[in-house]
This record gives sequence, C-alpha cells and structure tokens, in this order.
Amino acid sequence: MHSPTVGIDDFSVYIPQLFLSIEDLAVARELNYAKLNKGLGLEQMAVADTREDAATMAANAVLDLIHKNDLDPRTIGRIYLGTESALDGAKPTATYVLDMLKDHFADTYGGNCFLHCDVVDLTFACIGGVDALQNTLEWAAAKADRIGIVVASDEAKYEMASTGEYTQGAGAVAMLVKQNPRLLAIDPDFGVATRPAHDFFKPHRKVSKREIIKEVIGLLPDVSAEDMNLDQLEAQLANGLTVNGVLDCNESHLLIHKNTPVFDGPYSNESYQARIREALTDYRRRSGHKAGELLQDFDYLVFHLPYAFQARRMFSEIYMEELKANGQWIDFVDRNQLDVPCADNYEDREEYITKCGEFLRLVSKTEEYRQFVKERIAPGEWASSRVGNLYAGSVFLSLMATLEKALHLEETGDGKSICVFAYGSGSKSKVFGATLQPEWRTVASAFDLERRLDNREGISYETYEKLHRCTAAENVASHDEGSFFLADIHEERNESEGARHYGYASARIEPA
Repeated sequence: MHSPTVGIDDFSVYIPQLFLSIEDLAVARELNYAKLNKGLGLEQMAVADTREDAATMAANAVLDLIHKNDLDPRTIGRIYLGTESALDGAKPTATYVLDMLKDHFADTYGGNCFLHCDVVDLTFACIGGVDALQNTLEWAAAKADRIGIVVASDEAKYEMASTGEYTQGAGAVAMLVKQNPRLLAIDPDFGVATRPAHDFFKPHRKVSKREIIKEVIGLLPDVSAEDMNLDQLEAQLANGLTVNGVLDCNESHLLIHKNTPVFDGPYSNESYQARIREALTDYRRRSGHKAGELLQDFDYLVFHLPYAFQARRMFSEIYMEELKANGQWIDFVDRNQLDVPCADNYEDREEYITKCGEFLRLVSKTEEYRQFVKERIAPGEWASSRVGNLYAGSVFLSLMATLEKALHLEETGDGKSICVFAYGSGSKSKVFGATLQPEWRTVASAFDLERRLDNREGISYETYEKLHRCTAAENVASHDEGSFFLADIHEERNESEGARHYGYASARIEPA
C-alpha cells in the first residue's frame, strides 16, 4: 500500500512580550557576559508576565494558527500538548487551552465547537512535544480528512543564581498536522533511544510538618523551638480527620512541587550527547540511511537547544564519526595537523578521556567544522539566542528559525531535507527526517518570527526579579491586547479550590 504523505502544514509561535538582556543579568550576577554570549550564544531571555502560564501561551499559539489557516474549530480532531510546566497533577493543561479556545469561538461556531476534539498532555521533559507530534502524525496518516494540532508550551525557570538561570526562556509553538502538508513532510521512521537518568527532573519534594514548623519558628523574632512543644503540635496535626488548612491535613508529610528543577549540568550534557548518538543509530536502522551519509544526505540539522550553541558544541563527536565512516577522516586530520590521542599512551583512563575531550574541542575549532556549523546548524540558533530555552518547544523554535533563515537563500528549494535531533531529560532522544514541500516558502514567509522578537519590550533586572519571585501583582507589559490571560485562581478551600479561570484581552483602538 502507498503510504500518504503526512507532516506539518504550518507553524505559529507565541513568545511573551517581555525579555531580559543577558548582559543585564550578567552584571547583576557578576558573570562574564562575553563567555555567555560568545561561548553559549546567549543574548536575551523571554520572561513570562504575571498573568501568563503554559496554558495561555499554548492557547495564544493555537489561536494564531487557527486564524492564519482559517480553520473551522469543529474540524480539528485533536489538540495534543507537550509540556513539562503542567498546571495540575490530574487535569491536563490542554483542557484549559481548550476552554479558552471554546469561549473565544463560541459566538461564531457555537459553544460546543470543540466538544469532539481530543486533548491530552504528553510529558517527557523537553521531548514531550515531539512525542505528541509523532503520535499525531500516525493518527493523521490513518485517514485523509484528519486535522490535528500539536502545541509545545513551557516556562523554563531555574532558581536565581543557579547555573541554569541564564538559559531561561518561555513560549509556545503550535503546528498544524495533516496529510499532504504544504510545509514539511515528515519521515515515518523515528529513531529513539531511552535510558532512565536523573540528569534533570522536578520531583515531589517530601517535607515533614515538624520541619516546616521549625523553619517558621526560626524566622520569628524572640521565639525559639524550646518555647514551643513541637511534639504536641505534631500530634495535633497528625490525628484529625478534617482538613482545615495546609498543615492541618491527613498526611504526616507535605509534598511540594516546584517549577524549578533539580539538575546536574555536566551529566545532562553527557546524557544529551549519548542519547542523540544512540537515536541516530536507531534512525539509520529503521530508515536505511547509512553511517557516513549524514553530512551528505541532509541540508540542515535541527536540534533541541537548551542554550543556543549547545548543538555545535555537542555535535563534533558525531562529525568525527561521520568522517571516519565515509573515509575522509585521515585527510581531515592531516589537513588540520591534529594529533589524535591514543589510549595506549595513557596509563590513566581519566587522563585519556580528558585528552579526547580536548581533541574534540580542537576539531570544533577547525575551519571545516566552523563552515559546516555555519551552513547546517547555525540557521537554527539565532532565535534561541534571543528567547532562551523553551523546553518542549525548543526544537520546534529551532526548526522555525531554520526555515525563516532559509527564505533568504535562493538555493534552498523544495526537496531539501532536514534531520531533527530532539532530546528530553530523564532521558530520551528522537531523530527523524523532514523534507521541504513545494509551497514551503509561502508558508514560512508568514512566520514573522524575527519581527515578533523585534517588537518585544525589554525589562530591567529589578522587574525580572519581581516576576521571578512572583511578587508582581499585575502584568508588566505595556501592551497585552489580543491575547489570553490568567484571570484568577479559586482560593477558597472547597470543591473548586485551585481552579483556574482565564480571559481574553481584545485589541483596543488607540486614539488618533
């Protein structure tokens, strides 16, 4: 049987209207800005406003996608959300997205316009959006008239002064998935590599009531733990049946979930590098591509980018292996006068591994590798430099950036191919291929990604800190019309506790 062409018909992106200059953050943290800028490729970070969250950003991206493509909501079969910024432990964040869209389109299409739309969250750190895409591609391939939307939405937030703080970002990318796409046909063969790892995660942190009480007492002036009968307090809180407060609950411990992760940067880099190599091997096994053909078979390489220059720093080892596989390695070493480390020359294995790392850095500094990066990888970096990490949306932002940059290159026509390397901590990688379709230029020219980034509002470090600490009561952006926003969260302790309600700010007509 002939398999239908399935892929991405269009993209839309929503990036918060606020950004912080990395240079301003570097000054506040007494960091070397040149190292962050030249070494990691960082320029700006997108900052979510007070009344923005993963749901509003996703809804804004999907709304733009629907309007751009003049879609009837009643024809959309699914909206699958990839996120690690979920707003609830049971209720999918995608249901909030659906609720906002339903209210927005109710007057035109009726209150039940999304009644038969399937929604769900998929979570696997930064690769959840790719999981949602693969699932939706297979669903769309099964029947010609199926239309699905995949959206990846996250706020990448780290503790202040941590080593991850300067990679923060926020935003959402939505994509229209269907047969006979105008933009990108996606190869049905996805390579995958999964290993359980604790390189980056957001655990439920267990805290005893006694610990909380002692910490509060320690913050009170002129009060010590000796003044309080902790055993009696703990007993009182442990034996009741009613729930009258945060501490007065049935459990002996509280589970605290934070948006900021527990992470090990070097270990995460190692996991990233290992998984993309393993997934590439699996992709070759499934698709028929051979080792040594990667540099010839694909015009662009697109990566998940925790920071803008991650891929160019991580890819040098695969680049070396490709040159070995296609018989060009010896000539490459000779031309660049490289001294290849030999294990036999080192009694200490750790020293040998260190030398290998140093050698790969030398490979990455050769003019040939730099040219390779400029042509194949760099087109996907520029947006990440100005936005930061989007977690599940990062690889799709890089894909959009690549296509928008390719618009300026006459030699980039339909039939050009892209290899996509996705990664999510925990850890998993997926590798797949995509091919530009005949109408790709028309579609990509409407992304307006660079224009959107140019029209944002810079904020001071002091404002950034208020937003990070969640002490700003209202939105900071001076212009937030034409977007969804978080209206309130139900605070009373009853059957609606924690329910989130959203609104839509219509565009105002400015006075002449």
